[in-house]
Amino acid sequence: MESLNNTLFLWLNASAHPNAAILATAIAIAQYLVWAIPAVIAIGWLRGDTATRRIMLVAAISGVLGLLINQCIALFWLHPRPFMIHLGHTFIAHAPDSSFPSDHLTLWWAVAFCILAQGRRRLGILLAILGVPIAWARIYVGVHFPLDMIGAAAVGVISSWVSVRAGKWYLPVIFPFAMTIHQKLFGKSIPVDRLSD
Repeated sequence: MESLNNTLFLWLNASAHPNAAILATAIAIAQYLVWAIPAVIAIGWLRGDTATRRIMLVAAISGVLGLLINQCIALFWLHPRPFMIHLGHTFIAHAPDSSFPSDHLTLWWAVAFCILAQGRRRLGILLAILGVPIAWARIYVGVHFPLDMIGAAAVGVISSWVSVRAGKWYLPVIFPFAMTIHQKLFGKSIPVDRLSD
């Protein structure tokens, strides 16, 4: 399996002297596109009705749970990143920590799959598809292996499933608390009917 992982990595990783435009695009995607996830959640929360806010809250919890699962995996299995074993070419700085699964993709797909599982098909599918170029970019710039992305997808599925299924227990407590904070911070700038949807 490691041999296949290494072979696929070398096939997708950039060459020593890649096209400058492709490299710049890959670096931008690898480092910055992930910030679209908190932006989507924030916009959905601030501009959505009560149902949308519930969906965004559960999606946020799914993302956090996915990252926690990744930390637990890393405690028991430290898988080196490509540059740690001097494989391929690396074009962005990264800490020499465990590569499996990818935190970027775990967060992205945990949120995307969770939104999809809650019935927002268009947004969920769009986000899930947009995870693919992030996976490519993280491999292209040399900080992840292909199997790290498969691991991220698996953790994303698990965390979204758990977050949606367990929502009936934690939402009755967390959602009113979140709405109270929301109303104190933004209540004066948002119409009353929007707050009470």
